[in-house]
Amino acid sequence: MEFLDRGADRVALHTYPVDDAPTLAVLWPAMGVPARYYRHFAAALNATGIEVVVADLRGTGDSTPHPSRASRYGLTELTSDVEAVLDFLKPRRAGRRTFLVGHSLGGQVCALHLATRHAAGLDPGVDGLALLAVGLPYWRRYPGFRGAGTLAFTQAIAGASTLLGVWPGWGFGGRQSRPVIQGWAHTARTGRYPDLAGVDVEAALAGVRLPVLAVDMEADQYTPAPTVDHLTAKLSAATVVREHYSAADAGSPIDHFTWARHGAPLATRVATWATTV
Repeated sequence: MEFLDRGADRVALHTYPVDDAPTLAVLWPAMGVPARYYRHFAAALNATGIEVVVADLRGTGDSTPHPSRASRYGLTELTSDVEAVLDFLKPRRAGRRTFLVGHSLGGQVCALHLATRHAAGLDPGVDGLALLAVGLPYWRRYPGFRGAGTLAFTQAIAGASTLLGVWPGWGFGGRQSRPVIQGWAHTARTGRYPDLAGVDVEAALAGVRLPVLAVDMEADQYTPAPTVDHLTAKLSAATVVREHYSAADAGSPIDHFTWARHGAPLATRVATWATTV
């Protein structure tokens, strides 16, 4: 395990090496999910010949410190962490193709990283983006009464984080900084990202030209297929491949989280996609 200092915060990096691997995947987890949770999926990617680095999101897992009322980081800082990690890994990336792989919030910040790079007129710096159970939790994209329930749920969590100064992680998302929760709740309410550091990332996402693999999971309680489509529609200039990962594919019941423990067939799909784009 390695640590990357980001001001007062340290981002932990868990490496799953493969000798002479031509491809490196940098995986970013879901909100509140530690990097170690993905060890089975990382091993499955290793088996296809891909080296993997899994980054703990700020304040989660082995990244420090844990969120408190003093924490001020939000989507802007999480997005900048992606850039910082890629810079940190430059010696390891030399001569290799590099792909970002994101789950849920981790996939969102990967997409936002590409948007900010595009807005700054910079090369994306990677060869593709795999979005695994990644959508925008816009309440209008949930079927039936789930939409109103999602709106109430997300805004109640945002209200609690404002009142308490931090989200304690009561039954959802782990302990989170207030700005992270507020940014997430904004997307659920509006279906749009807030500007990040003055950058209109909604407009910038439309200019990202990169191969994207977007996979929704069967029985995903948080990111059903329409929310994935809502996000990928923003990547209008990208070459998007949309797929579905079922319990039959996985050989086990899966949901928003458990796919990662039954992800060997999905790892093969990701590897096949990465070698053909």
